[in-house]
Amino acid sequence: MKEFFETYIEHQEDIEYFLQESLRNSGILSNHKKNNFAQLYKIFPSLELIYIVNKDTKIQTSQNFYRYKTDDNAKGKDRSHLISKLHFKESNIAFSSPYISSATSSNCVTVTIKEGDEIFFLDFQIDILLQKLNLIELNKPFHGITKVFYIVAGFSMIILSLLTIIFSLYDFVAYLLSNHDLSLEMIFKPIIALTLSIAIFDLAKTILEQEVFFKSYSKNSRVETKILTKFLTTIIIALSIEALIVVFKIAINDYVQMINAFYLIAGIALILISLTIFIHFSNKKSDSVSE
Repeated sequence: MKEFFETYIEHQEDIEYFLQESLRNSGILSNHKKNNFAQLYKIFPSLELIYIVNKDTKIQTSQNFYRYKTDDNAKGKDRSHLISKLHFKESNIAFSSPYISSATSSNCVTVTIKEGDEIFFLDFQIDILLQKLNLIELNKPFHGITKVFYIVAGFSMIILSLLTIIFSLYDFVAYLLSNHDLSLEMIFKPIIALTLSIAIFDLAKTILEQEVFFKSYSKNSRVETKILTKFLTTIIIALSIEALIVVFKIAINDYVQMINAFYLIAGIALILISLTIFIHFSNKKSDSVSE
């Protein structure tokens, strides 16, 4: 949603010119009242709401005209707070800033036009408007399919992370209640499981945030870098704990196998160095782009 606002602001002048000229070519708005503005809704796929306010009293004199219905509940409401924020141009037309509509809960921009004693308010849905002008690529059927997939995958990962936590704690408690002696390995095993659970949960949360609840329609290198860094950091912590267990086991049982622990620690160090280099160049690239 933030991307829609940013894209709109970036191309605001062209979008406002397009809407102004299109509405001017559609004729006098009062002539469309007799058929509930059906013709305007055919012309503008992004149009989602129209209502009329008296210029002098600032009271809404019409019902809300939606694409497929009308609503009388808003009739008679005081709209002075909206009119006070308008800055009409010489053509008796004004544009609002992008906002979230309380009537439709969608991201929209309002075009306001004066005609005689009436002021017409027309709400345009920003995402459809940007798609119409080829400023974004939005395929709703494909987006719906991918959204369902990410919902299933994301919540499945959350469930698996919770099951991992429950199983690790159950296994640890069962071991404590048994007659076996407590060992360092049994203490560290639940820690590793919990650490991996956090990594899985973070990955699932990020997928749901980026692809379901706050869908992103453009590549954001900062977000991708943050996801990868966070996930790899958790994995490095889990591997480091595992390496510590291996060192303890070898130190107690067989010093000859210590080279294997060295290989594991060297591998973790290599991953850490690679991650550091990746973060360095990613930040350098982001700084150069912002400049």
